[in-house]
Amino acid sequence: MTRRAVRTPIALVAGLAVAFGPAAGVALADPPAASVFERSLTLHGVQNARDIGGYRTVDGKTVRSGLVYRTGQLNNATPADLAELSNRQVRVVDDLRTVYERALGPDKIPAGATANWDDVIGQAPPEALVSTLTGGDSLYRAFITAPGANQAFASVLHDIIGTTDGAVLFHCTAGKDRTGWTAAVLLTLLGVDRDTVTQDYLLSNIYRNAAPNDTINGVQKSWLDTAFAQADQTYGSFDNYVREGLNLTAADITTLKTKLLA
Repeated sequence: MTRRAVRTPIALVAGLAVAFGPAAGVALADPPAASVFERSLTLHGVQNARDIGGYRTVDGKTVRSGLVYRTGQLNNATPADLAELSNRQVRVVDDLRTVYERALGPDKIPAGATANWDDVIGQAPPEALVSTLTGGDSLYRAFITAPGANQAFASVLHDIIGTTDGAVLFHCTAGKDRTGWTAAVLLTLLGVDRDTVTQDYLLSNIYRNAAPNDTINGVQKSWLDTAFAQADQTYGSFDNYVREGLNLTAADITTLKTKLLA
């Protein structure tokens, strides 16, 4: 296990398992096929498991499938789930959770994969963590402003850039917030338009069977908008956030596009 983020004091994260969805739940029924194309990994013990590929970019290219996956935590992965992930050549698993969440639900890692720990919000101010119990705006601002958050998200992108012999899987607990922002950043970097990025983000509501305005199990467009707005406020633009916040170089972005676009 590679640790790439500072551990979270347990006192600061008590109750986060509630905010981010059930820590020990099982996967829900697959969403309607029309909503998810062939994205579903059809895993039985892992929630919100899907391929980020298949989307079109504004310049007419397509995000390749089979290279990047997003899911909820892997603690309830069945032997068949793990075999499926191995068959899909998952070589890197990036865990975005805090130490508290990881203690509640330790991941099961597919054979042949390396596990990395990239704690996004472990160093966020206590008020940002507490606010996640009743809404997501403070959490999504913390994705941009919390110490260590940029490093965590950038580490996932660097893993995607550097993995040449298989796929990368990234996840948090429910696979909807930290995972959702990671996917939104990646798809935006690749040139997918904002409406499509938002649609992908909102699919978590379907995969998690979230009722309207369910802030525990679901996500809201306004939360994602908050993160993009915070990136603009802090760095002046999304491009500056990528360059100055995530420290991705022009060469990194070129490599990412070469690898993931067809």
